[in-house]
Amino acid sequence: MPPLLLAAPPGDAPAAALLGAVALAFLAGSIPFGLLVGRALGRDLRAHGSGNIGATNALRVLGKPAGVAVLALDALKGWAPTALLPPALAAHGHAPPTWLPLALALASVLGHVFPPWLRFRGGKGVATSAGAFLAVHPAAFVMALGAFVAVVATTRIVSLGSILAAATLPVFALLWDGPAAWGEHLLRTVALVLAAGLVILKHRGNLARLRAGSEPRLGQRASPGTDAQQAEPPGPAAP
Repeated sequence: MPPLLLAAPPGDAPAAALLGAVALAFLAGSIPFGLLVGRALGRDLRAHGSGNIGATNALRVLGKPAGVAVLALDALKGWAPTALLPPALAAHGHAPPTWLPLALALASVLGHVFPPWLRFRGGKGVATSAGAFLAVHPAAFVMALGAFVAVVATTRIVSLGSILAAATLPVFALLWDGPAAWGEHLLRTVALVLAAGLVILKHRGNLARLRAGSEPRLGQRASPGTDAQQAEPPGPAAP
């Protein structure tokens, strides 16, 4: 009879520790910092601007300091579990498997996009993906960040920069890793593609507005409710 998939040989991290780490990464990702910062300033991001709880809408609605804070916190909740939990397991004598950082990265992004506290209607995953995959593939992250900065500086359209950065992240990883991308780093390649696909999918409303020429530029206010299909409508029962 073949061993269970999650069974761990002696010295390796036990299944309970691995599942606990992935669950912790999801919970970290699900913290809605945009909503919390907005409420601390007396505004619910879901009722203003695009209705999204991410850093771009926070920048438009709450101002630059709050927007930068949301961006940093959303990136941190992707980076921290991905970068810190595997060495924490190792420090307790449990060798983490090579796939664990990838699972932690994806879990944190999924937590941000589908937070159970907001009826699974969260952000678009850009900043959290950036933080998570900074820990997983720093070289590809830096190149994708360069693409983002170049696009936003040229067009002043943050969503276009985010979409192109997500699309080019796995491409840069493939170029950097070479043949190893399909060999020893295959799981990392797959994780990058999955995360990029999710981020682009969450930008489908932005893609429609880009085609129509109505996507707001940096410094412009978004039309109310442009991301209403992704935002949690505020109300008495909202957390």
